[in-house]
This record gives sequence, structure tokens and C-alpha cells, in this order.
Amino acid sequence: MKKITLSIIASLLFISTVVGQRAIVLTNPSGNDRAGEMVEVNALKLKANFQSKSYILKNDKNEEIAYQLSYNGKKKAQSLIFQATVKANSSTTYTLTEGKPATVKPKTAAFFVPERKDDMAWENDIAAYRMYGPALANENPSNGVDMWVKKTDEVFMAKMYNDELHNKLSYHLDRGQGMDCYKVGHTLGAGGVAPYAADSLWVGNQFSRYKILEVGPLRSSFTLTYDSVKVGTGYYKQEITITTTAGSMLNKAVVKFTGPSQKMELGTGIFLHDGKGNLQLNAANGTVAYAEEAISEFKIPSGRDYVGVFVPVQTNKAIRKGVHGLLLTNYRVGDKFTYYFGAGWNKWLFPTDEDWFNALNNYRESVLNPIIVKLK
Repeated sequence: MKKITLSIIASLLFISTVVGQRAIVLTNPSGNDRAGEMVEVNALKLKANFQSKSYILKNDKNEEIAYQLSYNGKKKAQSLIFQATVKANSSTTYTLTEGKPATVKPKTAAFFVPERKDDMAWENDIAAYRMYGPALANENPSNGVDMWVKKTDEVFMAKMYNDELHNKLSYHLDRGQGMDCYKVGHTLGAGGVAPYAADSLWVGNQFSRYKILEVGPLRSSFTLTYDSVKVGTGYYKQEITITTTAGSMLNKAVVKFTGPSQKMELGTGIFLHDGKGNLQLNAANGTVAYAEEAISEFKIPSGRDYVGVFVPVQTNKAIRKGVHGLLLTNYRVGDKFTYYFGAGWNKWLFPTDEDWFNALNNYRESVLNPIIVKLK
């Protein structure tokens, strides 16, 4: 009788544990291994009480995995995101159970820097970026992207700004973690976007307003608004929402122009500086990639820096136009247009030009063949 009772208790405990678990099955449909790739799970379908309980996420090796909850302005968590690893053409299962999770190390950040003339700054564990705000209006800025190379998975921009502004330690010098060695001028910089009409690229100026949507350890996002973007003789409003995620070599950008209807393309691209770098243009794949000498304003050679852009819809052509390498894509005013851009360094993750170019192609494949998420 005692043995039967113990057996029943053990069975009940096992059933209780299984019922309390949420299994997340991930399938990789591609022929490439996916390592550290961000996946997003509908938190509502998980039926977990994130408001009053805490949970631990584990992989199939029973190792705890860091995750982030996204609320999207709601009271309840709308999605759960985490970095997953799935072998090529295979599936694996992650499990969510009740328990106290470990503290998540921040790998992304996004913040406004009014003391540095209204920069909007953001970063992940691969590279760092900024775009220019209203206080810089008298210096002929652009709506292009500035990038900082880094060789650490720590978030470091806030410290770099503080050292520059208060300790007289320039962020244009590498002091062990990275630096700003990139010049934008009035260009698209490291992956900006602008209307292309009448055989001209209409690069914009500084943003008018910003709104930070989310700041988390694994994903951060914000929206910039440009009230007056000149295209020919007309003016347009531009909104661009940029999302950075941990482990991702490129940022996601969703852009929308509103204003007079006219025939227009969008040019997404890269500032070529002296034009001596290694440029790859591929209209069929929707990619443009560039590798060049990394030299800051102090004229100190610092290896190779990289920039890449990917457009997931059909592009008309890839061209070299003036100081830019561009992808040109048809655009209808009022629609949303999604593309990806980002940067890297040969001193962190991408030792050679070829490594960067290959990584961009692999990234493209991951966007076109996303990991499939199922719950059971």
C-alpha cells in the first residue's frame, strides 16, 4: 500500500510539472545552422501569468536561456524573445517553467543624448550607431547613420559619451572597447535611406522628433520623425522605426514617407568615403556591402570597418552613384518599406572582408527563411 501511495504521489508530481511547462518547438527550415538568432513567441498563446509569476527558459540541454518580455504599450506581455540555436534542417525544444530567472545581461541600448547636440544613439553587442537631431541643424547634418565599431559585447555608448563630454577622453580613439572612426557628412552614412527621383538622391537633414518604444537587454527600438524632407520641388514627412536586437549584425528599419504622390524610388545605401574600399553590389540578392580602412579623425589606422544593407523585396538595380553604393527599389508614397542595415569591425567577429560578406549573405537567408515557432 505504501509503495502504491508513493507511486501515485510521484505520478501526480510529474503531471503537475508537465502541466506547468510550456514547450516552444523551433524548426530551422534552412541549410545553415542558426546560432544565437532572435526568435519571438506570442506571449499570450503561452498562457503564462507573467504579471504575478516568474519563469525560467531552458534549452534542450537544460541550460537556462536569457529572455525579454515585450509589452508594446499593453499591460500584459505581448511577446517573449530570446536567442536560439537550431541546427540546419532540424528542430529543437525550449521549455518555459515557473521559477526565478537569472538577471539578463544588457546587450542592447537606445537613448537620446541632448548634451551631444541631440544625438539618438543605440547599440547591440556587435556595433553602435547614432543619428542626428535638431540641435545640429546649423552644421548641415544628414538623415544618414553614423556607426561606432566595438570589440565587446558590453553596452558602452553611455560611458563613451560621458568620457567625451565630461572627462575629455575622445570617443574617436580606441581605449580598449571600440571607437567612432566613421564620417557621415551629408550622406546616407552606414545604411541610411532617402528618396531617389529625377536621377537624384535626396538626402535629408536632422530628425525633428524622437520616440523611444522599447529599451531592453535583448531588443531596443525607437521612431524618428523628419517633418520636412525635400524631394524635387515637393516636401515629405518621413518616419523611420529602427530596431536593434542582440546577436544581429543588422538593424531592422521600417520607413514611411507621406506627402504628394509622385513616381519615386527609395535609395538605401552606403557612403563610400574615398572610394578605395571593397564594394559588393548585388541587385538580385538585394544586398550592398562595403569594407574599408578604419581611420578616425586622429588619422590612426585601426583595421577594417564594414557596412552592409539588405532589402528583402525585389530591387530595381544596384548602382554606384557619386559617393554612394545604392540599392534602388520602387516605392509608393504612404506605404511602409522595410530594410536592414548594420556595421562591423575586423577586430570583433569578422576578421576579413570575406567573413563580413559571407555573414551578410547568411543574414539574408535567415530573414527570408525565418525559424518556425510552434507551441505545445
